[in-house]
Amino acid sequence: HGTTPYAHASPRQSSNLPPPLPPPPTMVYAVIMNVRAAAKARGGWKGLLQHMYTNGDYPFKFGNHMGTDDWGNKYYENRVDYPYGQHRWVEYADIHNMDSSQVSPEWHGWMTSMNDVPPPTQDRFFEDKKADIDQIVQSNNQYDHGVGYQNPISNYNGMHNQSQVRPRGYNIGNRVVRLPPGHDGTYYTQPGSLYNPGSQRPAEMIGDLDAGDDSVPDAQHR
Repeated sequence: HGTTPYAHASPRQSSNLPPPLPPPPTMVYAVIMNVRAAAKARGGWKGLLQHMYTNGDYPFKFGNHMGTDDWGNKYYENRVDYPYGQHRWVEYADIHNMDSSQVSPEWHGWMTSMNDVPPPTQDRFFEDKKADIDQIVQSNNQYDHGVGYQNPISNYNGMHNQSQVRPRGYNIGNRVVRLPPGHDGTYYTQPGSLYNPGSQRPAEMIGDLDAGDDSVPDAQHR
């Protein structure tokens, strides 16, 4: 009834096109794309291998750089791709001797979601708000905050928790905090403790065990 010989043929048979290639496995393709994106974001293979050595997460984590502390630790955030509790993380500056006490208190509060504003933004906010406060009376106070005098902050190898700075054993030091052998740490010890330098005294012999024994010469008395 007026039909052509190709009426029931498929378009591929009529055009004589080669069969399409099978799609790559989804998992393999996702791994390749994740590695490529991670290498690009980290500035090359060296940065990617360093991220694998330090962070150890897979798929490789991506996020917005929220700031860097004084020690050089970098802080990231990604609220879209990761669940709550994994959306903020730190990448340590010292990749071979990392320790959780290297995270400063202000960044620790941000990482544990105690506040949502990173410390650099907080500092600018406080400075702007202090400019809006009218000085009612003249003051000779040298501080423009209510904290008052603060001792200068000094951290051994970036350790904010000074109890970590202690030797791992007698005369072996602590490589993690770069404490050389024979060097006293900053670990607090109670007064009277044998580990407190103030309680360490040279041994003194009290009494004479050989008193009254004429058979022992005086130079050999114990």
